[in-house]
Amino acid sequence: MTRLVLAALLAASTSVLGASPALAQNHPAAHNVIIFVADGLRYGSVTPDVAPTMSRIKREGVDFANSHALYVTVTTANASGIATGHYLGDTGDYGNVLYTGFPVAALQGSNTPFLENDAVLEEMKAHFADGYMGPTSLLCAARAAGYSAAVIGKLGPAGIQTLGCAGKTIVIDDVLNRPTMPDGSPSGAFPLDPALANSVELALGANRVPFTPVPSDLPNRAQQAWLTMATDEVILPALFYKHKPFALLYWSRDPDATQHAQQDSLGSTTPGVNGPTAKAAIANADANLTSLLNELKELGIDKTTDVFITADHGFSTIAKSVPDAKGNLPPATYPQGFLAIEVSNWLGQTLFDPDAGYQPLDFSAGEHPARGNGVIGQSADAPMAVVAANGGSDFIYTPGADARAHAKTIFDHLVNAPYVGALFVNDALMKSDPKDFAGALPMSEIRMIGSATVPQPSIVVGFRSFVARGCKLGPELCAVEIADTSLMTGQGMHGSSSRADTRNFMAAIGPDFKAHFVDKAPIGNADIAPTLAHILGVDLTAPAGANLKGRVIEEALQGGAMPTVSHSIIRAQQGPNGVKTVLDEQQVGEAIYIDAAGIPGRVVGVKDK
Repeated sequence: MTRLVLAALLAASTSVLGASPALAQNHPAAHNVIIFVADGLRYGSVTPDVAPTMSRIKREGVDFANSHALYVTVTTANASGIATGHYLGDTGDYGNVLYTGFPVAALQGSNTPFLENDAVLEEMKAHFADGYMGPTSLLCAARAAGYSAAVIGKLGPAGIQTLGCAGKTIVIDDVLNRPTMPDGSPSGAFPLDPALANSVELALGANRVPFTPVPSDLPNRAQQAWLTMATDEVILPALFYKHKPFALLYWSRDPDATQHAQQDSLGSTTPGVNGPTAKAAIANADANLTSLLNELKELGIDKTTDVFITADHGFSTIAKSVPDAKGNLPPATYPQGFLAIEVSNWLGQTLFDPDAGYQPLDFSAGEHPARGNGVIGQSADAPMAVVAANGGSDFIYTPGADARAHAKTIFDHLVNAPYVGALFVNDALMKSDPKDFAGALPMSEIRMIGSATVPQPSIVVGFRSFVARGCKLGPELCAVEIADTSLMTGQGMHGSSSRADTRNFMAAIGPDFKAHFVDKAPIGNADIAPTLAHILGVDLTAPAGANLKGRVIEEALQGGAMPTVSHSIIRAQQGPNGVKTVLDEQQVGEAIYIDAAGIPGRVVGVKDK
């Protein structure tokens, strides 16, 4: 049975792809839209020799030369912005790891869950309702308007695209048809329509995507090949045979997973994430995109499909110590969980590991948090502080009646810590006396205060970054950052407020976009959903109060004019030791774009003039 026959049979099933072609009849000129996310792809690492297809699209379509990830520069946070067009204060997805304030059953009661997990996402949504991922997502809005919709790819960011409407949208991710994770915990896998499952199994031989080895120091070829074949052999033909426009998102794990785990220079910051393994991972993602585009052409819908390529964030090489004045790196100093250990010492309280049954840790015996997170206090049930580790940035929460006093104690130590690159303090804590937190900017400046009801951090700590000694590729590709991770010096990480991590790759091509156009205006991940919703003619109206939004990138569309762009530098009141967080941002209307933020001289890309 050929793939086109399979797809035609599948398309006849109205339960998967939509009830009727009525929308196409009412909107005969409507186009399809595809978002291709190459996780962790840096703008400067896309070259014709490594990524020929992405390079061609950048050249022939729109090259977004002034691109931006959302800070905090981690995956699920940016997935929430890509999904909804809102900033993190509205989505509540501030980072990959959050303090929830309640035990998450899917992770054995941890209150600092890693969000790249469908069961966790569903539990978060059930607990917080519209207080987590409340704004309408592009795929949900498209589906409600009668379009077909599908999302394929990485566990976590794929599921985020459809929270609230997953039962009406195709979702294929790492846990497809698996009720449990490898450790026996519930997977939360989104149910797959039987007709779709049958078609995938007939086409690919099995309806389970291969698990990605974790960690994997080689390109993620097996899983990506399976997902690409499922998309090309079944999903796209089935969408085509519905004879109505569609919206599809494909989230590639590469190059992110491989850049994290690559071992080209263990113990050294060069070549770091610029080595041959990382380049092979970029080529792998490029090959997946090439296959998808070829399928569009074979189906004859390449001329009626807009393709938007983005990355959730940039990337940096890891360092586990601060360089000396000559740029030399001392031996590794900062193990995973170092900030949680520091906070525990500063408060003189016990550190409990929320990812290991809240067992108390004995630092003198070399114990440290399993995932870097920590609950700190006399008991795990009444924490004075909680640390959620997010790689290049960590979140510190101070729940309880003495929240401000505990935050102040912690902050007074942070301003003296050599690994600190940027400090942001919750507006509610700064309100009564900002001088207590001199050196920090309020969290509202990075748009982490909004309509979400997920517990907000008291302090966001961005870690220090610098340019690798001897690297000649420019600051963004040569950036190294201190990271709260189990990975080693020389491997890869993101999450910081440096320009290396905020600069992602973005490009677009298709009938609604200009050709051979270099867009020098700032754009970011929160602009994708508003722009594609504009193309589709669907409504992204969010619940009342959710108002931190991106913009329609009109200048990149046919007939669009360049916007007025402003630039500003926001400076904190100077604190002890001259510590002063500086925010360098651009603005178009109400949309803001963070170039970099941090203490001048401690974060790559920060300008103070």
